[in-house]
Amino acid sequence: MAASSNKDRAVSTKLVSRFFQNGDTDKVVRQDIVIYTDPTDGLIKAIMDAEDLSLMRTAAASAVASKFLAPKDSKILCLLGCGGMAKAHHTALNCIYDFKQTRVWSRTFANAQRFASEIKAEACESAEHAAKDADVIVTATWTTTPILQYQWVKPGAHINCIGAVRPNKQELSTELMQSAIVYADSKASAMAESGDVIISKAEIHGEIGDLVNGTVEAHRDKTTVFKSQCTAKIGRASCRERV
Repeated sequence: MAASSNKDRAVSTKLVSRFFQNGDTDKVVRQDIVIYTDPTDGLIKAIMDAEDLSLMRTAAASAVASKFLAPKDSKILCLLGCGGMAKAHHTALNCIYDFKQTRVWSRTFANAQRFASEIKAEACESAEHAAKDADVIVTATWTTTPILQYQWVKPGAHINCIGAVRPNKQELSTELMQSAIVYADSKASAMAESGDVIISKAEIHGEIGDLVNGTVEAHRDKTTVFKSQCTAKIGRASCRERV
């Protein structure tokens, strides 16, 4: 993943390594680094571990989307997935809304219980229970098939869809995607790579930057989805703030 900005005089390149066969060994499965360079002379400004950077920038983008799209009086947060991405979203979203209740779900209930104890949330045995009446829902999983169904989501809720970043994967049901107003961090990336968008054939209403600029309407009164593809330009901006 690469991005550049003449205005900021910066180029960032992210190198991603995934070796899932390492899961049964003492070797790491995932390694990410970002190389940040000056485009005028090619000099490297920084080499950074990208894992924490990716968690923070992705959660921050979801927080911006939620600020514009979620109900203004949001009180219930649902986290589907209990990894580092879910934890980063819990932190970021609580900077935007004063949630009175947080529910978490994982395919393994023991993982949900462990995570719930960390963030003082309620562990749920089903995704349906976790999503019931939630104002903001985060899906941050490695699933290949939908874990969130249309009938489980209350009208007007906002969903940050973080996983399923490949064309053959879905976190949200086709019915849910087609019924919601969908936004993305990058329309081109979502249409080319997101299984949630490709399989459902959902229309993308606009990008997160359009919301901030006011060039597309924020349908806060309707069920909305922010489809995150973790675009390189957001990563470059995150790098700039760190250097």
